[in-house]
Formats: sequence, C-alpha cells, structure tokens
Amino acid sequence: MIRVESLRKQFGDLVAVDDVSFLAKPGSIFGLLGPNGAGKSTTIGCISGLLKPGGGRVNVLGHDVIKDGPNSRKKLGVVPQEIALYEDLSANENLLYWGAAYGLRGAHLKRRVKSVLELAGLIDRAKEPVKKYSGGLKRRLNFAAGIVHQPEALLLDEPTVGVDPQSRVALLDLVREQAAAGATVIYTTHYMEEAEKLCDELAIIDHGKIIAMGTLSELRTQIGERDVLRVAGRFDPKAVTTALAQFDDLELVHADDDTLTIAVPNASKKLSDIISALATSGFEVRETTLTQPSLESLFIKLTGKELRE
Repeated sequence: MIRVESLRKQFGDLVAVDDVSFLAKPGSIFGLLGPNGAGKSTTIGCISGLLKPGGGRVNVLGHDVIKDGPNSRKKLGVVPQEIALYEDLSANENLLYWGAAYGLRGAHLKRRVKSVLELAGLIDRAKEPVKKYSGGLKRRLNFAAGIVHQPEALLLDEPTVGVDPQSRVALLDLVREQAAAGATVIYTTHYMEEAEKLCDELAIIDHGKIIAMGTLSELRTQIGERDVLRVAGRFDPKAVTTALAQFDDLELVHADDDTLTIAVPNASKKLSDIISALATSGFEVRETTLTQPSLESLFIKLTGKELRE
C-alpha cells in the first residue's frame, strides 16, 4: 500500500501541497482529482522520490521514501505526465532500456518487453522509431515503460492528457488490468468522467489541500440530491441572502459581485422562482447554469468554481 501522512511541499512562498493525507490500497485505484496547479503532480513527485517532502511522511510498500528511498522505489512504477521516451529509439529499444534500468536482464527482460508491447497494442510497431508515433501511441508506450518491471505500486500522472478517444479507452483498460492484478494504483486526473468511471476511492484536491475524500458513493452523499445552480450577473453578496431567504431548502454556497453558486433540490422546477426573487430585489441576471448531482456539482459546491477553471 501507499500511505501519505500530513505531506507538505513548498516552493518559495508557494505551498504546493498542504497537509495531504491518504491511503491507497493494493488492488485498487486511488484517484487524485483536481484542476491544473492543484498539487497533484507535486504529490506524485514526493511519493516517487523525485521531490523531497517539506514535511510529513510517505511510505511505499512498507518503506519510507526518505529513510529507505532505494527500497521504496524497487517495486514502484511511474508514468509521468510528460512523455519519458527516447524519440530516436524504437518502442522495443525504449522498453529494453527502462527494463534494464529496473534490473531486468536476459530472457526475462525480453519476455517482459514483448508482454507489455502486446498489452499496449504496439507489438506490430515495436521496431519503429518513437518519433513516428502519434501522440496516443506515445502515451501507450509511456505507460508500458512504467509497468515493464511488474511494479507492485503504480503512480499515473495524467496519463491520458491529449490522447485520441481510442487510445484513452486502451489506457484506461490498462490501468484497470494493473489494479486487477493486485497493484496499488494512484491516478491523477482533471477529467471528471475518468475519475467517476475508474477510481475506487477519490480525493478531491484544490490549492494543495484535500477538500473531500471517499468512495464515489460517499462523495455523492455530500452533495445529496441537490442540484447546483450557477447564476452570472450583478449582485450585492450581502443582500442576496435576504433575497433568497424564502427558499427553505436552498443553500447559498458562494456569492460575489458577479456570480452566485446555489445548491437546491429539483432546481429546474424552482429556477423561475429563484430568478424572479433575484430580479425583484434589483439584481441583474445574465446567465444560469444547472448541474445535476455528480462529482462536478460537488466540486462546484466545495470550491465555488468549475473544475476546468
């Protein structure tokens, strides 16, 4: 398993990771969901040993990453967000290199290279230089390089960024196969749909802090059966509360001069009444956006903004 306790990492005045704690279990996929700059990649860097934590502890498969770094990395696979391949080498040569770097030798190394090429659907292009590959095929090979040594723990940092739909499906299948084989998988993403379909447990991270964590069903209970209504226009944040006081089951999540975020059951049926109440109080309503209960609505409720922002 991978245990992260009160992890903190700071770059100058920027606190990139702030008191992050979670446990990723064998045979399961633990997701870190958040926007770019939320601290996901920094957390992965600290777990992999590429970055030294500024505080807290990280334990990988029973080994402390600071006190026992080499052993913590022996059975750890990393698939970075940036492509970590040699463009002039073939897929086969890249995998031979990375397998040897993890200590594989001889016939065993060759068997593993062939096996992961087949898994990634690249066996028929194994001898081509990587520079001739599409972005999606490079992503598949990047993944293959991270699992060539059969890691017991796997860190995947946004592995599907910028890939075509076919390669995305193939990569997600590969992730599931690793977990099904018993690996502990940590998966970072800013794609809400991926997180919902793939992860057994999730931590939603924003500005370096975990703001919600649990299984998908546990997270959904935090938003309950309420929709999230976002209203753009011109408002007086202090007066908005009075204007909406007539709605007993409404929660004003966020209010500023330009935007309101409101959680309310069956918002579609109450939308006209809510808009009318705001207009009667002298506020200008320009646009409304309605989101049904989901991870996205939970993220909006917790942060006041959409994930893509």
